[in-house]
Amino acid sequence: MIAEQPDQIDPADDPGSGVERYSGEESQAPEGRSLTIRSDSHRGQSLAEQTALLYYRMTWRMPLHRLRLSGKLPLRLLAVPLDPVDGDRVQGMAVRSGHFLFRGLKKKLTDIDFAELKLPPAFEDYIHRFQWLRDLDTAASRDQAMPVAEKLMEEWLDANGKKIRQPAWRPDNCGWRLLIWASHAPLILSSRDLIYRSKVLSNIARTARHLDRTADKATSSLGRLVAWSGVVAASLLIPEGRVRQIVGEAGLEKAMGEFFFADGGSVSRSPLNQMDAVILLSMLKQVYVAREENIPEFLENALALAVPPLTGLTHFDGSMGNWQGGGATSAEQVEQVIEASGVRARPLRKARDWGYQRVSSGRSVLILDAAPPPIARMAVAGCASTLAFEFSNGDSRIIANCGGAGLVGATIPASLARGLRTTAAHSTLCIDNSNSTSILPDGKLGRGVNAVELFRRDVENATRLEASHDGYVKRFGLVHKRLLLLRSDGLELRGEDMLIPEGRKRRRKKKDVEYSLRFHLGPDIESDLISEGKGVLLRLKDGNLWQFRATSGQVILEDSVWVDGMGIPHPVMQMVITDKVGGGGGATGWLLKHMG
Repeated sequence: MIAEQPDQIDPADDPGSGVERYSGEESQAPEGRSLTIRSDSHRGQSLAEQTALLYYRMTWRMPLHRLRLSGKLPLRLLAVPLDPVDGDRVQGMAVRSGHFLFRGLKKKLTDIDFAELKLPPAFEDYIHRFQWLRDLDTAASRDQAMPVAEKLMEEWLDANGKKIRQPAWRPDNCGWRLLIWASHAPLILSSRDLIYRSKVLSNIARTARHLDRTADKATSSLGRLVAWSGVVAASLLIPEGRVRQIVGEAGLEKAMGEFFFADGGSVSRSPLNQMDAVILLSMLKQVYVAREENIPEFLENALALAVPPLTGLTHFDGSMGNWQGGGATSAEQVEQVIEASGVRARPLRKARDWGYQRVSSGRSVLILDAAPPPIARMAVAGCASTLAFEFSNGDSRIIANCGGAGLVGATIPASLARGLRTTAAHSTLCIDNSNSTSILPDGKLGRGVNAVELFRRDVENATRLEASHDGYVKRFGLVHKRLLLLRSDGLELRGEDMLIPEGRKRRRKKKDVEYSLRFHLGPDIESDLISEGKGVLLRLKDGNLWQFRATSGQVILEDSVWVDGMGIPHPVMQMVITDKVGGGGGATGWLLKHMG
């Protein structure tokens, strides 16, 4: 099983490693040329910034802020935009039957105190954002859903409508809530009770005014993107919003520049965040459509750029790989998000800042993480996954990563989630059972990988990826270099993992150091050791046979886990090669080949 791995870095080291932003026009790794991707020096918010933000949040409780939120009551919304994404039918049926259901956790509606939920943070956000309203709308007719929605809406307003506090009034929660309220307005604004209707409309207006003053204070780049989207939506849905629209669109365009790299990928390098951003901008686009307003060019361009990096992480069957906290999102979910965006584009194969390299050959897909981890302040569930890869053939994911660190819930406790962030939870090399980038006690990413060298080119009947990182140089004086060669028919993947001496520390060390190469298998794959521990025979669910062989060291099979898109871990196996490396470095070659 995957366990939390100790780091060899002093915990006192400052957190903060991530991807440097490029100013050039080129968004792809050049063919046949070396590319260096370096980490950013930003460590997170300074003490002064944290203090200023805390003080700013405290002002929410002051009478002056509450006074600022008062104003003219809108009589109606100017439009009801389409929600381009369906909700979760199972979660919607749970709401109908008297429960909130989220990642396997249940909470009776009768036991809910909206003023103090006392639930895991992601579950609380699900409730305060009213995402359950989308689920309910998907699972029931309007007549069935309205009484439930109105009752819960009134209870929430009684608890949070006039008291401005965390997390209900956090800018990102406000932005999502405003968009979802607007898209599902028939469920909450069809009542003939004029007092209730005025309470709802008044709170929509209060939320908009709160966002006017707090959108830029959101603590994450995704949070600011959501908050400014809420401001723009409010400008189009509430009368007399022209000035708000001008300010909101300017703020939104700036937030996009902070959230997206030039190649369209998220600065968090998280597919979960990337999906959220595409859904968010697709919902905002529908607000313009509902008002018959011209969609800003920068919004259309952002969506056009955001979709290819997302599909670049998909396998042959259309499902998404397990990267930076995400689980294996189903092909149906990915397709729905793409459909909502209205964008059709080829998957991004050679991402520069986003950092993922994709090779598609025949029915096989290879995806490599060829960049440092995300900037510490940009990643809630950032993973030490540099040079990890996934490999699939047809509908079978042969080599995978564990995934799921960002899906904490009933089936993934926080302790397991931390283990899922480690280097050992990914299909790559670990030295001395340590992480290539440290994970600090407070959960932030620390020091480790600073630069990744990447070289990609097409050779005769194959595509060659060559990448290296410096995450182990300061501790062990060794660079990890990985060579991958995928044959053009997709039926043979050759690899070599090298540890190359670099720096003074390697010359001082006299003892050999142990390293492990891990290859986590996907679900529904049977594995048996062959050739006296030099290889493994793999039986795929479609009946195909593949063989894995190593040139040195012993191959053993160990238990592992694979997390699906719903946050449910599945027991799988992993192939592990353990060996030692001396002062002169070392290398392990391996072969994964289709046998029929």
